[in-house]
Parts: sequence; structure tokens; C-alpha cells
Amino acid sequence: MLNQVHGAIKIFAGNSSRALALKICSQLDLELSELEAGKFSDGETSVNLKESVRGCDVFIVQSTNTPVNDNLMELLLICDACRRASAGRITAVMPYFGYARQDRQAHPRDPISAKVVADIIQAAGANRVLTMDLHSSQVQGFFNIPVDNLLGMPVLTKYIKKQGVPEDLTIVSPDTGSVVRSRAMASRFEAPLAIIDKRRPRANVMEVMNVIGDVKGRTCLMLDDMIDTGGTICQGAQALVDHGAKEVIACCTHAVLSGPAIERLQASALSKIIVLDTIHLPPEKHIDKIEVVTIADLFAEAIERVYTDLPMSKLFE
Repeated sequence: MLNQVHGAIKIFAGNSSRALALKICSQLDLELSELEAGKFSDGETSVNLKESVRGCDVFIVQSTNTPVNDNLMELLLICDACRRASAGRITAVMPYFGYARQDRQAHPRDPISAKVVADIIQAAGANRVLTMDLHSSQVQGFFNIPVDNLLGMPVLTKYIKKQGVPEDLTIVSPDTGSVVRSRAMASRFEAPLAIIDKRRPRANVMEVMNVIGDVKGRTCLMLDDMIDTGGTICQGAQALVDHGAKEVIACCTHAVLSGPAIERLQASALSKIIVLDTIHLPPEKHIDKIEVVTIADLFAEAIERVYTDLPMSKLFE
């Protein structure tokens, strides 16, 4: 049990992340606090806290994945309920931050949706945000409160090392935007790096142009922050096989898996897909190729450090 530093610590969970919140509470030897979150008959979101939070340090665990708007609204109303019930501090724990990809104006007259979401989370009463692998790190700057963007790559690296690292491993960046993350993983494995050169003619459509680096006869590990429709990762895997790769494994932080993703992954050249549990996978998405690794330990430590006012820098080493 955590030693009390501020008011009593309370961890609540929205409907999208209850399973993860229970694992976090288990790590911290805490009980998950009670709330009711549902809908009225007209579809409006309903939230009711079932215990006092007056003066407490409150952590609300809620990923804003599909249904994105429902889960976001639920998070906002839980924050507001805690604020109006006189919570001491409120931390929004968002393992997956929806809308993070809409971080700029890609076309004239587009909104910057990530900034809008940042504004309303603060307006709802959050004093801090804990998240993981934001699609664009500049989203941190959209907030006027502390934002801790935890890294999923070390968790994936630890899991892969535990399973056994192939001697012929090559780390592959699925695009130029993931090179920094992939290079860091390559350094941890002391493995060579390859890059898939691609272009994206429109949203969720990817065309492979070239593979930069030697992948022939190698076990290739592709690293990305998320798998959404699966087009990028599946086409990348096929390109690697076409260039002579012996085996292709994918790993990512966020298993969004929307639209035709499951069918694409099942039919792809990938032998294995390793994902973190920032997003709860329903039974219909649990295919044999997918292995889920929990990030409960990391978020539990982050929550403990926030509560006890310890530095967060250790979590980024």
C-alpha cells in the first residue's frame, strides 16, 4: 500500500480501460474505486461516483479509442464529477490518446483536433495527463498542464529479449517517421536498421517505394507506434518478404485495429504481432498471431511517482 503523501489515492476506470485499471491497482495493492458510467435512454453519457473523493489524489484510467467520442466524453464527465466533488488533484491516465494524429492543418480550413481535445480535458478539471507514445510528441505542447508521455518501446524490448532474440535480427522502420524510435530499439539489440520508403497518396493508403538496408535472409522486426487499418504494416511485411526476408514480426504500442485490420493481419506475411494493452482487445480481435503485453507495471510506477512527487525521469531512462 502506498504511504499517504497527499489526500488518499483513488483510481477510477472508464469503460474502455477497466481491465488495465484492475491490473494497475493490483500492482499498487489498491482497490479500484467505484463509479457508474453508462448512458441515458437518449444516448447521453451518464457518470456517478460511488464514493467520496474530497481532498483525494484521483487518477482516471481511460483510453480514448473506439468509440472515441463516447470514451472521451466519459473521461471528461468523470474529471468534472471529481472536480465538483472537491478532489485534491486529478490526473487523466490515457494510455491511448485519441485524436493525437490530427495535430496540424493538413489542408486549408482543417481543425487542429488534438488541440481542441487538450483544451477540453483541461477545462473538465484535469491537473495532469499520463499517456503513452503520442503519435505526435508536439501534442504535449497543446496542454498548459504537465503531460508525461511514457515510452512503450522499452516494454516491448524487454518482452522480446525474454522470448529470445534471433541472431539474424534486423530492426525495420515502417516509414521515415518511425526512424528515431526504430534506431533506439536497434541500439538496444545491437542490430542493424532498415527503413521502408513509402508514400501515402491518401489517408490509410500506403505504397511501398523501396527498402533501404539489407534484409535478405534476416528476421525482420517492424516497430511502429500503432496499427490502425493494418495497411502500412502488412504492405511493409510483404515488401520485406519480396526483398528476401526470412521472417517478419511486427510490434506496436497501440493496437487500434480498425476496419479490415484483423483480416489483413491474418492474411499477411507477418508471423507474429506483439502489441501492448493500451487498448483493450475484444475477443473477436484475439487472433493467434497477436501477442498482448501489459503496460500495467509501467503505469503503476508512474502513478506512484506522481502521487509521491518523485521525479518521472527514471521512467524514460
